Amino acid sequence: MSFFTKLRDRLTRSSSKIGEGLDGIVDASPAPIAEQPAPAAPAPGLVGRLFGTTPARPEEPRRALDDEMLEELEDMLVQADLGVDTALRVTANIAEGRMGRRVSSTELKELLAGEIARIMTPVARPLPLYPKKPQVVLVVGVNGAGKTTTIGKLASQFRAAGKSVMIAAGDTFRAAAVEQLQIWGKRAGVPVMVAAQGSDPASLAFDAMTRAEAEGADLLMIDTAGRLQNRQDLMEELAKIVRVIRKKDPTAPHNTLLVLDATTGQNALNQVETFRQLADVSGLVMTKLDGTARGGVLVALADRFGLPIHAIGVGEQIDDLDAFDANDFARALVGL
Repeated sequence: MSFFTKLRDRLTRSSSKIGEGLDGIVDASPAPIAEQPAPAAPAPGLVGRLFGTTPARPEEPRRALDDEMLEELEDMLVQADLGVDTALRVTANIAEGRMGRRVSSTELKELLAGEIARIMTPVARPLPLYPKKPQVVLVVGVNGAGKTTTIGKLASQFRAAGKSVMIAAGDTFRAAAVEQLQIWGKRAGVPVMVAAQGSDPASLAFDAMTRAEAEGADLLMIDTAGRLQNRQDLMEELAKIVRVIRKKDPTAPHNTLLVLDATTGQNALNQVETFRQLADVSGLVMTKLDGTARGGVLVALADRFGLPIHAIGVGEQIDDLDAFDANDFARALVGL
């Protein structure tokens, strides 16, 4: 099964919400009184069978694109977690040059998918790989966002692509996170460096860099804590990790990935704001798009921050995380 097929099939909550909303907007308008229903097409007779003609399929309902319809579209997009600013911009672009034109639900979905893809295309970029060894990837995000599974999946995929990978279990305060990384490491055949519970994550990061350098690893992925309830402590911890690994390599970390949970909806915007202050976030990964009706928030994130979206997740299996494709996502999101 292709990733797009999984995305389309598993993004059903978001796509149903948006698709049904668009259907409802178009169907909400009664046909003008002047319009009479077209006579039913006759059943194909001898001539039809001879010349291959078939009765025309019934036309989709249409509605004139006017201010009232645009207002309904804006409200629906806001409810779908695209956010007010993005919803206003998208509807304005859809309206441009089309006011008064009668559109069907399918046409409206195509227009919306095109606008979403236009917003998302500039940020759809895979995680860049550099010749520098080891390439240090710092992974940040709140606890429960899916950091450990994302690290495990990425490590497994990079190893399958021929890269040598190491993982550092830097969330030393959560035994469950360390155990989960060890399970993924074993599954992927990737070494996982751990330290005693509660020990200094920066020391572990330094030791992991030393080992990664010695063994010629291509990638070193470092997990971090995500305890946002005490931001000052977390800020100091992340700053110390960066400071310490820069003693080994002044250019590290080469990537800082923020992992976001799609089920948090608009709160994801606040998390991006916070982690951009805590760490120099270079790109995003969004997980759990299969478990929410709030997939539209990814459009709001792209529109507001313009940060690269490297990958999205739609399930728990290794191949349920893949590179982000703007057109596939846009069409799946609107139910096409």
